[in-house]
Amino acid sequence: MAGPEPAAGKKRTRSPSRSPSRSPPRQRKRPGASARLSTADRDAYRQRQLQREQEAEKHSKQQAADRGVHDLVKQHYNMVPERGRDFRQNESKISGLRSFNNWVKSSIIQKFIGTEGGLKILDMGCGKGGDLQKWQASRKVELYVGADPAEVSIKNAGDRYIKMRSQNRRGPRIFHAEFYTKDCFGEWMGDIDIIKQIGIDANVGPGNAISQRWGGGGWDMVTMMFCMHYAFESEAKARGMLRNVAGALKKGGRFIGVIPNSDVLSAKVIEHHKANGNGVSNTNGIADDDDDLPTFPSDDEDDWDPEKPCESPRPKNVGPADGGKNGGDADKGKGKQKADGDIQEDGEIEDEGFQWGNSIYRVKFPGKTPADGAFRPPFGWKYFYFLEEAVAEVPEYVVPWEAFRALAEDYNLELQYRKPFREVWDEQKDDPELGPLSVRMKVRDAATGRLNVTEEELDAADFYHAFCFYKV
Repeated sequence: MAGPEPAAGKKRTRSPSRSPSRSPPRQRKRPGASARLSTADRDAYRQRQLQREQEAEKHSKQQAADRGVHDLVKQHYNMVPERGRDFRQNESKISGLRSFNNWVKSSIIQKFIGTEGGLKILDMGCGKGGDLQKWQASRKVELYVGADPAEVSIKNAGDRYIKMRSQNRRGPRIFHAEFYTKDCFGEWMGDIDIIKQIGIDANVGPGNAISQRWGGGGWDMVTMMFCMHYAFESEAKARGMLRNVAGALKKGGRFIGVIPNSDVLSAKVIEHHKANGNGVSNTNGIADDDDDLPTFPSDDEDDWDPEKPCESPRPKNVGPADGGKNGGDADKGKGKQKADGDIQEDGEIEDEGFQWGNSIYRVKFPGKTPADGAFRPPFGWKYFYFLEEAVAEVPEYVVPWEAFRALAEDYNLELQYRKPFREVWDEQKDDPELGPLSVRMKVRDAATGRLNVTEEELDAADFYHAFCFYKV
């Protein structure tokens, strides 16, 4: 019921609020108070502001450095156009090289795919899905999962898979495929639901005896074609990559791939230093000019000690964590300061980098390289690679083979196979299936059997080798 009306002529008064004010009343600023700040106070304020800006800039640069070349490489592959089969076969300047490389990949897949069906394949660095037909041709794959950090590449791979399905409605059953945008080196692959469902072991790696004996994932094969070398930017990325590979593979699973051949890189580096009078005579097993240096050293030779910590290269004369102040060489006073801030040792030849290649490919080291061709420590040895129509000059990293092999053993990955591309061809060209495939792919002429690959294209192909590890 409504209360009584106020008497006529009387003004209704408002009761004071029972709750205190949420904020204190503003203090009135006295005119001219700002002028009472001293010059010293204003200078101190400006100094603090400048310091905050410098710290923010330093933090931003550190974040960019932590990302390494990841964003640069991802941006490059996002921008590479999908040219189509007609261009690759009829207009490309490197059509012979493309066919040859694709045949090598088909050869490696067939050699190690085994005889059983229902296989589950994890393709780390799948790119635009160029190997989908190779897996389909085996008729042994049940599930294929492709991952790549480049979003545009993943979209192209998905589109290619849809097209492949639509064109094979009356043909053999197409395997199920899924595609994900993922950094396979810097991120854990177990965050993807389908990978976790099939099985991935998070406890693989050195020092975990239980996982080594009983653990393992659910994947039959992990593949990395022309991409694993990006992981050798740092030890953390290399170990992250191997943790994903070994964690995904079941016991007896295979890890296959193709990467630049560190033997080729070492030979070119030695040749460069000798030509500039900085050769090393018979050091660490490196042959002299008069020795018969094999083009492919034995896999039994190991010039890297896996017991020692793997650290990214540091500038010379800098100790482990203290900047060289305690026990390092920085306090010896030897050498002279160079323009880039590094120290030039007495007797060390300053190297401005070098490059080699031909009209279709180019490899360029931007700075100093080891005169004996031994890349130690094994991480962070950057070079730039260019390939006509395919790869703009982007940074890549040397994968010192014996260091990689020793590191893989920490993750129960045992080497089974390693050959340069030319030797893969010699070994498999007369295979009853791969021989005819080389004709269909126009790698060689059907009538004469001669390679349809130019010498320059073969020179570019010699830069790579193929490998296979087994999960034990």
